[in-house]
Amino acid sequence: MYLPARTFQRTAYRPGEICQFDLWLPSREVPVGHGQARAGYVVFAALGYSRVGAGALVFSKEAVDILWGMARCLRFFGAVPKTLVWDREGAMHAGDGRPTPEFAGFCGQLRCGWRILDRGDCQAKGVVERLQGYAETNFERGRSFANQLDFQAQLDRWFEKANARNHRTLRCRPVDRLADDLAAMIAAPAAWPEPERRWVTRVPVDPYVRVDTNDYSLDPRLAGRRVEVRVSQSEVFAVALDTGELAGRHQRSFARHRTITALEHARALRQLRGQPPEPEVEQRPLARYDRLIGP
Repeated sequence: MYLPARTFQRTAYRPGEICQFDLWLPSREVPVGHGQARAGYVVFAALGYSRVGAGALVFSKEAVDILWGMARCLRFFGAVPKTLVWDREGAMHAGDGRPTPEFAGFCGQLRCGWRILDRGDCQAKGVVERLQGYAETNFERGRSFANQLDFQAQLDRWFEKANARNHRTLRCRPVDRLADDLAAMIAAPAAWPEPERRWVTRVPVDPYVRVDTNDYSLDPRLAGRRVEVRVSQSEVFAVALDTGELAGRHQRSFARHRTITALEHARALRQLRGQPPEPEVEQRPLARYDRLIGP
């Protein structure tokens, strides 16, 4: 005696209806400079109707990083679907099918809805799952990356090609259906959400702030004063709370265990310690060398 054959319902999506999200862990670590590499995650997004996809590289599964990746994907599309779909990813799911406050606030900023899938119901987001499977076999193999910026640039170019390929299920190119998707979506906001980490601290006598195992210099003249630190995907920024003075601005490094000191902070520290200033070095006009070398 055999069990009856299992059947599946074919799902069709209306234009602008949903965007499915998922996290993908590349099989190799991503170079981040200074001879180091670390595990990265790609936030994948796929529109239900057109099947147009996008992706963003992040280096943690915290809500602030995943939401930044989601915002980047939506900027890639140019509009906001009516519903954002996630499985029970820890940073997005607060339990019992409820979104975390961070995810709910993100949807509120974009004026869209959300849906958390039931436990074990990964087939309900099959659109993004199939896109992720295609990337595993087509994007990563045979490629090398100089750093995280090169990884993202290559991923963006790959999506431009993937979205212009003939889709087997649709029997057309996803980009050919994108206009209908965009027409039914929520208009892009005047300013896209920029999730970032923020906290308030005092500038210590050793004027550095630690971010993700790295120490970034702060203005030593502000020692003892309270500053607000903001950490985005691209920079570490700090300002004094009482006056708004710039306490520090650095390009963010994803390598680990580094000490990053701004030149102006090192000079200010020498002054405060009564050390002699650096000797001035003459900067000769390049025209002098041109005359010496000749035509």
